[in-house]
Amino acid sequence: MRILAVSGSLRERSYNRALLRAARELAPPGVDIEEFDLSQLPFYDADVEAGGDPEPVAALRAAVRDADALLIATPEYNRGTSGVLKNAIDWLSRPALASVLRWKPVAIMGASTGRGGTRRAQQQVRDALLFPGAEVLEGPEVAVPIAWEKFDAEGRLVDERTRAAVSNLLFALTEVASADGSGLEPDRAAQDVPQSALVG
Repeated sequence: MRILAVSGSLRERSYNRALLRAARELAPPGVDIEEFDLSQLPFYDADVEAGGDPEPVAALRAAVRDADALLIATPEYNRGTSGVLKNAIDWLSRPALASVLRWKPVAIMGASTGRGGTRRAQQQVRDALLFPGAEVLEGPEVAVPIAWEKFDAEGRLVDERTRAAVSNLLFALTEVASADGSGLEPDRAAQDVPQSALVG
């Protein structure tokens, strides 16, 4: 199974990119998680779209189309998601009624230095994805507050409760994306994680 991962933060040492690295490490057997870099996407412009998709947009569409599921890590800026991520969703939502997001299983997570753990940003992303018809998981949600306490100096996720929550989210996503869920066993620790939107 192939999961496409995108981070709404372009910063090299961002906690959300680190969260995606942790997801790759924690992926169930047989699940490959590949990250797509959003930094080259132009701003959405209907005039540009009318002339044909720019190469980075075409590449993103193809990557989403070919993936079995989508995993999004969003930062939270000013109580909302990043312009980078919203711009990507705007491109992917086109053309209307024929978006590559339609029926695509999507899981959302995020990490922040604040106490809210990107909960507001995640809701914005969820709302934006539902309109073009993505199949967005309602839970378990992974919102990581006070992120510097959860990662080490090298950017590795070391907090065991958060690692279990990420494993739980990945298992839920693969269950939705697969026809029968065969061969995918949840991490035992992940089964004990409550379906909470906040991982403290």
